Amino acid sequence: MNDQQVSKQIQQMVQFIRQEAQEKANEITLSAEEECNIEKLQIVEAEKKKIRQEYERKSKQVDVRKKIEYSMQLNASRIQVLQAQDDVVNEMKDVTRKDLQQVAGKKGPYKGLIKALIIQSLLRLKETSVLLRCREMDASVVNSVLEEAKREYAKRSGLEVPNVVVDKVYLPPPLTDNRNSIGPSCSGGVVLASQDGKIVCENTLDARLELIFRQKLPEIRKHLCG
Repeated sequence: MNDQQVSKQIQQMVQFIRQEAQEKANEITLSAEEECNIEKLQIVEAEKKKIRQEYERKSKQVDVRKKIEYSMQLNASRIQVLQAQDDVVNEMKDVTRKDLQQVAGKKGPYKGLIKALIIQSLLRLKETSVLLRCREMDASVVNSVLEEAKREYAKRSGLEVPNVVVDKVYLPPPLTDNRNSIGPSCSGGVVLASQDGKIVCENTLDARLELIFRQKLPEIRKHLCG
């Protein structure tokens, strides 16, 4: 084999190696591009997932805030309604209390009422010695019916006639246009207590008004407010 043939053969081998190298380089490039594209897709999907999660989180926060705000507004509305109902009920109670003050002005019926309240209180206490407290303006009425009330109590209960002492410390007077409505007041009636003060029967008109309002409050609310 002469030099020309050897040179030609070497060139063919070099060309073959170059071609093979080029094909390998192309293969590596394609593989790298494919891996790059796959990685980019994974990154994009991961970021999309983060964005979706962040959106869902913020969306839930907004829903929670809306529910809290709605609940607060609803509670505020309920409180306003209840306050309005209380105002109506209290106004009605004040009107009734003013009407009660007129009861004491009717001497005949009020005298009978005082007697009945004393008997009822004695029946509740069933004590042999009792302290009675009334308004100073009612002292004469109380003294005029006390003995009869004690005898009536003894007859109903089958017990002995009790010793009832009228206290010189009086219940507060009724409300008038000249008196502040914040201070204590009494529309009438009596308060009886055992001698040791451990048992008390508050049988004033105001106490009975409070009792009946507590008992009838659901019906009053339904009637006034629906």
